Amino acid sequence: QVQLDESGGGLVQAGGSLRLSCVASGRPFWSLAMGWFRQTPGKEREFVAAINWSGGSTDYADPVKGRFTISRDHIKNTVYLQMNSLKPEDTAVYYCAAAAVISSRPFSAQYQYHDWGQGTQVTVSS
Repeated sequence: QVQLDESGGGLVQAGGSLRLSCVASGRPFWSLAMGWFRQTPGKEREFVAAINWSGGSTDYADPVKGRFTISRDHIKNTVYLQMNSLKPEDTAVYYCAAAAVISSRPFSAQYQYHDWGQGTQVTVSS
């Protein structure tokens, strides 16, 4: 089982930036595909961004393309989500997810992930 510890959420004004971090432990980090999802009250959890095991392939949801960047650091066992040009509609609880699969492609579907973090709140004020 993979333990995921997210941090970096907070309150920011529209147009601002935040960087979320997720430290993974319990399995070799290089063996994990990683993803970020988000959820607002009353809505289904939705895909935000994903990165494959090596960091060589990424995928983004259309609403965040060009504004968010996912990356990973194999020394720190950490995956990041850099969020720029934030909008009020980005307000949500953001979850980090892990899948112990070595694939050339990142995963965008929730069912492909088996371990989830507790979530970190991101609030963007207008």
